[in-house]
Amino acid sequence: MNAMTHTELHSLSNAHLDALEEETIFILREVAAAFERPTLLFSGGKDSLVMLKCAEKAFGAGRLPYPLLMIDTGHNFKEVTDFRDFRAKELGAELIVRSVEDSMKRGTVRLAHPGESRNVHQSVTLLEAIEEFRFDALIGGARRDEEKARAKERIFSHRDSFGQWQPKAQRPELWTLFNHKLQPGEHFRVFPISNWTELDVWQYIARENIALPSIYYTHKREVVDRRGLLVPVTELTPPKDGEKVEIRDVRFRTVGDITCTCPVESDAATPEQIVIETLAADVSERGATRMDDKTSEASMEKRKKDGYF
Repeated sequence: MNAMTHTELHSLSNAHLDALEEETIFILREVAAAFERPTLLFSGGKDSLVMLKCAEKAFGAGRLPYPLLMIDTGHNFKEVTDFRDFRAKELGAELIVRSVEDSMKRGTVRLAHPGESRNVHQSVTLLEAIEEFRFDALIGGARRDEEKARAKERIFSHRDSFGQWQPKAQRPELWTLFNHKLQPGEHFRVFPISNWTELDVWQYIARENIALPSIYYTHKREVVDRRGLLVPVTELTPPKDGEKVEIRDVRFRTVGDITCTCPVESDAATPEQIVIETLAADVSERGATRMDDKTSEASMEKRKKDGYF
């Protein structure tokens, strides 16, 4: 058999992305039809921007049938939160922001020490927002290829009245049929891009020309090499005694709380260049960049059972 031509490979890639996009749009519309008070979790990160692009195609700019919700740790990269605000305004979407710092003031979140990452504590603030707005479905950008605990998720992931995830109590999803039934106080987490991979996301970003926060592309940044991770040097993450501060060309594969998110060394300045890098990557994006994910699968499961995204 002759090798595929570049045109044939491009056509095959487009067909694959078309199928993923169609599934995502179907799920976004299904949520709008099945639930009374849904919301779309929107951080300004690449996965939520891909999902927002699909929502724009599903409903049209300025016509999203649900608000956007951001749970802010107060330690997010400014480039990302600024872009979050810009994109929401550009799309004419309602943006709700709830802060972990407000939960700390209420006493519902208590840090073990001032330098503790607030990332895991987002669960508390999220559950408080669900109660405040009585959300019955929260649309998130998690993908099954991120790590093993997320791979156990259904697309429509049921949460009980305590906001907890019970892996063994999840409902079957045969033939794209979803069971939306809820008891009072329960809700769903819905993951429309579950079947996408990091490579799919970047190919879609390239094809659709989706704008992203600048830190996703190569830039010079002060970092320290800490057990194989490039920890960014910031007020929140200063170098430890004996660590050498270096300026390297880096980009972020994923963005989150500054205290637990690391860049990778890269000179990729375009989505197409990142696609090439992703094809060669042998470590998942979270495994390569998240300090808080250097834990066991069981630890992530516990966090999810406690209400984590």
